Amino acid sequence: MGAFGIFELESFQSSEVACKSCDGTGRKTRRICIYREKTGFSPRKMMSMSRNLLQATRGAGSVISRSKHTLPQLPYDYAALEPIICREIMELHHQKHHQTYVNNLNAAEEQLQEALQKNDASKVIALGGALKFNGGGHINHTIFWNNLSPERSDPSKELKEAIDRRFGSFDNFKKELSTITVAVQGSGWGWLGYNKKTKQVEIAACANQDPLEATTGLVPLFGIDVWEHAYYLQYKNVRPTYVQAIFDIANWKDVSKRLELAQKS
Repeated sequence: MGAFGIFELESFQSSEVACKSCDGTGRKTRRICIYREKTGFSPRKMMSMSRNLLQATRGAGSVISRSKHTLPQLPYDYAALEPIICREIMELHHQKHHQTYVNNLNAAEEQLQEALQKNDASKVIALGGALKFNGGGHINHTIFWNNLSPERSDPSKELKEAIDRRFGSFDNFKKELSTITVAVQGSGWGWLGYNKKTKQVEIAACANQDPLEATTGLVPLFGIDVWEHAYYLQYKNVRPTYVQAIFDIANWKDVSKRLELAQKS
């Protein structure tokens, strides 16, 4: 089975697995099944997500060549999105919140590498929550910054046609995405994503910092952050007004590029 023992198995349902990480009684196997139910990810999927984070967090068309995750620079000034999003929110959101996700993700990945080297299955499992939350936070925010722009842009012909086919019109799409995003209970995200199987665009909502692709299989194209830190200083508890305003600074050029890349992948 190799160095990862049972983590190389596609299925974790059998209680007859025997290897260095399991004594044959099924105790480790049952623990992994419980882990999957609680987090939504198997250890194999969680480790794969961690290894692929550098690929997932790159901006559309950019190239990354670093071993540790770093806070991406914004493609505009902190005040550039005013009056839709004020400078204070942007500074706090980027410098404090996103930076914290990056720091915690790097720390969790270092611990993961140590656990893998020691073949410590329990430690790998315990790190799942931190990797999912902070990895998702890094992925989501990296996309979010590029999804916004102070310069007005229009969707490409391909994006508009895909949206029209799925939702009937661009206005209907905005209404449906707004509705599902505003309805998120607590903290989370509303997304437009691309389904590689059906070759259609779809909308979805994810709780907390759950990454869209790892959670639903949809390739993220356009996301709206409805954690309170994204809007509360300016919009207070009026989430619908904030969500509607986001469309005024949407970078449809970036969204169109993401669709193009998703269709080719």
